[in-house]
Parts: sequence; C-alpha cells; structure tokens
Amino acid sequence: MSTAASSSTEANQGTPGQRQGNAAPANAQSFVERLRSNPRVPLIIAAAASVAVIAALLMWANSPDYRVLYSTLTQEDGGKIVAELDTMGVPYEFSENGQALLVPANRVNKLRMQLAEQGLPEASGVGYELMDEQSFGISQFAEHVNYQRALEGELSRTIEDLGPVSHARVHLAMAKPSVFVRESEPASASVMLDLQRGRVLGEGQVQAIMHLVSSSVSELATDDISIVDQKGRLLSPASDGNDALSGTQLDYVSRVERNYAERIESILAPIVGASNVKAEVSAQLDFSKREGTSETYSPNQPPNEAAVRSEQSSITYSGDADLAMGIPGALSNQPPGTAPSPINAPQEDEDGEDGDAQEDNAQGGDGEDAATQENAALGRTSRDNTINYEVDHQVEHVQHQVGAIERLNAAIVVNYRDGVDEDGNPTRVPLSDDEIANIRSLVQQAMGFSAARGDQLEVVNSPFDEANEQPPESPWWESTLLWSLAATLGKYLLIGLVALFLWFKVLRPLVQRQTERPAFTMPAGATAGAGTGGGADAYATTQAETAGTEEEPPVPPQKRRERRSASYEQNLRDVREIAQEDPRLVAMIVRGWMGSNE
Repeated sequence: MSTAASSSTEANQGTPGQRQGNAAPANAQSFVERLRSNPRVPLIIAAAASVAVIAALLMWANSPDYRVLYSTLTQEDGGKIVAELDTMGVPYEFSENGQALLVPANRVNKLRMQLAEQGLPEASGVGYELMDEQSFGISQFAEHVNYQRALEGELSRTIEDLGPVSHARVHLAMAKPSVFVRESEPASASVMLDLQRGRVLGEGQVQAIMHLVSSSVSELATDDISIVDQKGRLLSPASDGNDALSGTQLDYVSRVERNYAERIESILAPIVGASNVKAEVSAQLDFSKREGTSETYSPNQPPNEAAVRSEQSSITYSGDADLAMGIPGALSNQPPGTAPSPINAPQEDEDGEDGDAQEDNAQGGDGEDAATQENAALGRTSRDNTINYEVDHQVEHVQHQVGAIERLNAAIVVNYRDGVDEDGNPTRVPLSDDEIANIRSLVQQAMGFSAARGDQLEVVNSPFDEANEQPPESPWWESTLLWSLAATLGKYLLIGLVALFLWFKVLRPLVQRQTERPAFTMPAGATAGAGTGGGADAYATTQAETAGTEEEPPVPPQKRRERRSASYEQNLRDVREIAQEDPRLVAMIVRGWMGSNE
C-alpha cells in the first residue's frame, strides 16, 4: 500500500511543465463542471437569448423603410454623396446591383434639397460655364472648340432630363462654310443614349430629340442626326428619302380613327346615353406624295370673246412715180399732173388737110398714151396685215396632301332603350326604325359621310351584356393600403408570437424546474443520516416544516399527514426525473455527500 501510494504521488508530482500542461485542461473541465452543476446557468442563458431575439425583432420591426435617393450615379458623384451622408450621420444602403443609393423614406426629399444646395450630384459633362474661364490671348480655334464642347454638354444635359434617358452623349460636327457652294459642308450630329432599365423610347420621342438637336445647331437638318442606344440599335429613321410620316403612319391613322369615333359617340351620348353606344371607325389614308401640272386651252367663243394680242401691218410700193412728199396736207398728198412733152406737142402744117388728119391721129394716140402713163405713174402697192389673238390658256400645279382620307368605314352599336313589358315590369326594348334612321343621319353629318368617296356606315341595335360592361372591382384584399397595414401589424404579431413561444417553451419550464427542484445542499444537522437514506427523510421533513411555516389556515393533522406524504412522493418523482435527465448532477451531489461524511 505504501509503495503504490508513493508511486502515485510521484506520478502526480511530475515536472513543472507537465503539471502546468495538465492543469489547464483540468481547470477548464472543472469550470464546465461547475457551470453544469449550477442549475441557474441554463435559465440565465435562455433568458439572455430570449431577450436578444426579441430585441432583434423589435429593431427589425422599427427599421426605416428605405427609398431610392439617386439612381445610376457615376462613381465620382456616388463617392461625394456617400461622404456627405456619412458626415450628416444618415444611414444608407445600396441596391442589389449597386445602381441605386437608398436612404430612409422620411428623409428622401430633405436630403435631396440639402445635397442640391451643395451642388450634388454634379451635372454630367461641361456646359456654357466652360466659356466663363476664357484665358487672355486664346486662339480662335480654341474658342471654336470650347464653344462646341459647351454646346454638346448643354444638349446632353437637356436630353438627360427625359424620363427614359439615364445618360446621354452628343457629338457635333459643325458646319464648314466656304465661298464655293460645292465645297461647303453641312453640320451633322450623333447622339448616344443610355436608357433606364426596362424603358424604351417611342418614335415620337426620337423625333422630338432629333428636332431638339436640329433646332440648337445652325445648318443642321434632322436627316443628318443619328441616334443610337446603349445596345447599338439605331433609333433614328434611316435617310432613305421617304416622307416624314413614314415612321408614324400607324399612330396617325389611329389618331384619325379615334377622333372620328369620339365625334360619333359625343353626338349620340345625349340621345341614348354615353354607356349605350359604341363606335369604331376604320380609315384608309393615302400617304403617297404626288405632284401634278395641268395645262388647259379653251376655245374663244364669239362675240367679243377674242382678245387681240398683237397686230402687224406691212405696205409695199413699187413704181416710177415719186411718193407723196412735203408738208402733210390735202394739197401735198395729191400728185402733180403730167406736163406735156415738147415732142408730143401738136404741129401746124401748111396743108390744111394734112393738118387736120394729123390732128385727128394725134388726138387718137394721145388718149391711149395718157392711160398708159397714168398706170405707170400709180405703180404697184401691196399691203399685209397680221393680227394675233389671245388663246384661253390655263396652267395648274397641284401638290397632293400627304395622309389624305380616301375612305371611311364606321360601325356603330346602340343598346336597347329602357321600357316596360306587358306586365309593367322594367325591361330593355329595341329602338324603332325612325330612331335608327335619325341616328344614321346624325352620324353621317358628324363623320362627313361621302358616298362618292365610297364611305360605308352600319348602325346595329343590339342589347349590351351588362355583366361585361362594367369592369370587375378589385377585391378588398388587393388594396395596397390594406397590405401595408397588414405588413406592419404582422411584424409586431410575429414578435408577440416569438415572445410567447420563448416564455412557454423555454423560460417557464426552466423557472418551474428551479422552483420545484429540491435543495440538495443539506444543513449540517442533517448529514448524519445521509448514508442510510436519512438525507431524503431529513429533506422531506424540512420541506414539510417549510410548508407548515407558510401563512396558511390551520389544517387538521390527518390532512397535514396526507399532504406530507403527497409532497414526499412528489419529491421522489422529481428526484427520479432529475436523475434520468442529468445523472451527472446526481453523481456530483452524492460525491459531495460522501466527501462531507469523511
């Protein structure tokens, strides 16, 4: 025995390093065993965990609702805004993709005004403020480049104000004038658009951007503007020489049809009721661009229908005699008579007979020569008169309207009117033929019906399906306000349920176990009978005495004995349950009893 004791003593002593190494696990194990032996440790841990869970749920329920402060920020603007929010002590979050900055909903408007006062977020690009910092002696080329940069920046800012546009960039090629027309180059522009996620630009919006840029740059036509989105798709119409309406024909046709349908419904609403008439109009439009020139000649009808345009008169004279000359007048216009020539003068002969014969011959010859000489003196005169009359000539140049209406087709459905049946009950009765004819006449006047154009009109009287007439009302459980209120109440209801669960399933059993568990620390006077079971008897006696000392009404001895026996049996059952649940604790208690008996 002594040898074994000495050997065990030497083994326990060992070296100092070994003793320190063995002491650390032993201390930790003893600390764990002391915690396990203390029955209040699980209760404390459960209570702390319950308080932590409830506090976390309360913080979650009272957490603010975050809304978007700014979206699609650049890295520079985002960094400046985050730094400013840190200075203000404002909590913030980022969206899942990091594209939006979220802040509490009740502070969104105030923060935007505070950040705008400090110039945040800064406008993208540079604008006309670039012209405020012109240095002295700058060249004309540098001034032109700065003006172009400023104009591009201002256009980018203006385009970014549109709802679907997140970011815009404009490139301008300014016009280059020249003294030679062939060498002059017009201006052109290219616009790059970064659209919001899930947003698109309609053709009307694209046209608006094109006209905006065209109106801001001199000598820039809309056909010379190209608009591209972030996916590389061309948004502006291709310059193929088509009419401007080629991209919006469908919208224009829909607008025309809707206008005619509204006219028909508005004129019939006072007669049959706004909900008792439905009209649809189909329009055929001509979008072809045509030009024509016509030239018409009409005959001049007498009398006095002819108009002299020009008149030309020509007189030609040929002869030996001189024309009338001298002072104008009646005497000067008469030609002089023919003077007798000495050769042709009569001669006297000594012989009378011969003289008479010669005289007769001379007289006969003189008559013939006088007629010849008179004709020779008159000569030849020819006169030509040319008169040009005006002709009825009409030239007409016609340019046909683009989008002219070629044909209209209208279909109208009119509901039955209110009436009563044979029994006097309210019912719906059809309209009469005269009422249908009046409706048809009114519609023709409202839509500008033209039989020559080929328009068609159809009016039908039919009962409406009232079940489908009114849109179904959304159920009360789809109300947004109701869902918001339910979400708020659900948070606090969840907190209450968790608190009840922790109390009934965790804390309350531990508290009951601590209050009903027997105190195994025996008093000094009760240790004598611990080895033979007297400890249990002493514990029962102590419990009975404790129960008897409580302020209760006097109990008969028989009932008191019954209570003690019932309490004793209950204590035994509790001890058995504790021994089954935690046998190590029972072993430690028994070990303590044994150590106290030594």
